[in-house]
Parts: sequence; C-alpha cells; structure tokens
Amino acid sequence: MDDQSSVLGSEAGEGGVPPSTPREPILSPEPKETVGDGLKRDRLMASLTLIAGTGLLLAVPFALQAGSAFFLPLTAAIVIAIALVPLLEWLERHRAPAPLAAFICVLMFLIAANVALASIVVPATEWVRGLPDKIPQIQSNLKPLIELYASVDKFVNHTLMNFANEPIRKPAVMATTPPRSLLDLFATSAPSAIIESFFAILVIYFFLSGWTRLRRNAITSRSSFGGAMATARVIQDVVDDTSAYLGTITLINVTLGMIVSAALWAMEMPSPLMWGGIVALLNYIPYFGPIFAAFLLAMGGLMTFPDLWWALMPAVIMVGAHLIEANVVTPLIVGHRLTISPILILISLSFWGWVWGTTGALLAVPLLIIIQTVLRAAGKPDIAGFLFEHGTLVQDPSDARAQWRNSRDQSG
Repeated sequence: MDDQSSVLGSEAGEGGVPPSTPREPILSPEPKETVGDGLKRDRLMASLTLIAGTGLLLAVPFALQAGSAFFLPLTAAIVIAIALVPLLEWLERHRAPAPLAAFICVLMFLIAANVALASIVVPATEWVRGLPDKIPQIQSNLKPLIELYASVDKFVNHTLMNFANEPIRKPAVMATTPPRSLLDLFATSAPSAIIESFFAILVIYFFLSGWTRLRRNAITSRSSFGGAMATARVIQDVVDDTSAYLGTITLINVTLGMIVSAALWAMEMPSPLMWGGIVALLNYIPYFGPIFAAFLLAMGGLMTFPDLWWALMPAVIMVGAHLIEANVVTPLIVGHRLTISPILILISLSFWGWVWGTTGALLAVPLLIIIQTVLRAAGKPDIAGFLFEHGTLVQDPSDARAQWRNSRDQSG
C-alpha cells in the first residue's frame, strides 16, 4: 500500500495534482520595452517613425525658407493670436460673443501697429532722406577718431583718411512722401506685402473667433483621459507662457523706449519718440537688437550734434538703460518661470534669422517658448506616444502569461 501511494505521488507530482491539469508556465525575466499589460513598443514602427521624423526635421528649414511668403505671415499671426488669447477670454467672460471679441482684439492690435508706424516709420523716412546732407557733419565728428587711430597701421591710415577727405557725392534723391498710416504703407508696398498682411489679419481673426471650439475639439478628440489632460495642459501652458512673456516684455520695452525718449528730449535731439520706438522694437531681439539700436543712436547723434562726445551720448544713455533693464528689471519681473538658456536663445536667433531674416529674429524667442513649453508639457522621451497615443503599441507575442490568461478566459 505504501509502495502504491509512493508511485501515485510520484506520478501526480507535488501536491497530488494530476498530470493532465495545465500548469501555469514559469516565465523567465526577459528585457523588453513594455508600456502596458501585454503591450510593447513596435521597434520597427518606432525606427521608421524616427527616420521619417529626422528627415522631416532636416527638410523643414528649407521648406520654411522657400515658402516664406506663406509660412512667415501664418507663423507671425499665430504667435500674435496666442498672445491675444487672454484678452479674448476676458471679453468672453464679460458676455461678449466670440466673433465680436475677436474683432475687438484684432482692432486693438491694428491700432497699436498704426501708432507704432506713425511714431517710427514716418520720422525715420525723413532721417533717411536727410542722410546725404548730414554726411559732412558725420565726417567732421569722426575726424578726431580717424586721426587718433590712423597711426596704428598704414593701410588703416590710408583707408580712413581717404574716407575723411573724400569729396561728398550727393546722390540724386527723389522726393517721396513718407507713409502716414498702415493704409499708406500698404498702398506704397508690393502687392505681395498687401496680400500677406491681409492674410495674417484674417488668420488672427478666425483663430481667435474659433479658439474656444478649437481647444475643446483638440481635448475631446483624444481617446484616453490621460491624453485629454495632457493636451489641455499643453494648450494652457503655451497660452500662459507665450502671453505672459510677450505681455511682460512689451511692457518693459515700452517703458525702456519712453525713458530713452525722455532723455533724448531733454538733450533736444529731434524725433525722440522715433528713437524710443526703435529702442523698444529692437529690444525684442536679445543680444543683437540693443547693439544695433545703440549703433543707430550713435549715427543719429553724429548727424545732429557737432561735438563728438555729446553726439555719442544718446548711445551711452541707451546702453546704460538697457544694462539696468536686462540685469535688474527683467529678471525681477519675469522671474525664473520663463528663464531660457542663453545657448537656446542664440540657436533660435540664428535659425529663425537665417530662415526669415529680421522678422524671424523678432519671432525667435516666442517660438522658442512655444516649442519648449510643448516639449516640457508633452513629456520625454516618449513624444511619439504623446502625439499618437497608442499608435505604436502592439500586442507582445512573447507575453506567455497574457496568452495563457486569454486562453483560460476563453475556455472558461
């Protein structure tokens, strides 16, 4: 009897389980990229996505440059519209219909652009027209500097002395009337500029008028609650960061321009509002903008004042005000939330400046903020997972446990 029990025990195995009963397989740990129960990332699809994304990334700059007539006004309009979203939402909270609120936002933007045009472009046109007549005074102011540095090198001496003593050749200047408004500027511009400006205004209006519906559709179109929450977070962060940066920097730049204008008015320099507007506009371009503004102010001072040191005073005032603004005021107001790496700013400036010139340099920092906000809110490194959710996820064929559970549920 004992021998029979031992035989049955050996045949049944430990625990007396009959051999016909299916036993759960013992799975050895196997390294694999899993993102869910029975799911894994399709490596072939992920590789193809990476290759296609890399090729697209390399082709985008050339496409943007070749299609600047379309992409530049579209991008500028979207950035401006995003900056105007808080004003739009404030109007909608006060019972204004979406089309009316969008129209008010566009109208306020056009008024601000027209004021900037009247204060900058019109006087600047007069200054450019009077430049040939002011060249003798500029040469007279620069002559002491030329004589001071002429002894450094004979070649430099010869070149600079020729410039100082060369007789002035006044080019023929055609009498033109400077533009007095946006309408005058459009009338004297190329037809393509008129079309691009009108296209940008329409994009701003329709973007703002359909903003609430666009945001709701972008959130509700996600197939998962996590994707919907991530999309809502991205949209809100982009709007908050972009509008906060542009609004704060605009306030700082306008204040800086007014301070410079007041100082130039005290010096009795002509067109102080124009110079203040130029300083405020160029201050949107980090690093290079203030340098160019100081150069223009130095040229304006040389054209206005007979004394060299007094002529350079406008540029000195601008540089001093900018140093206080950049090192004290802006870090104190903006804070650390919108702090951007200087290397990223330089890369963005060089890239967008190469693609779209001066306008691209003006858009460089807002575009950098938008891109950085999207990448930060989307999460890393699974950006493809944020964009396509489960588009690159497939059933893991090596997941034996999941297969055994599925077969057991079907048989049960």
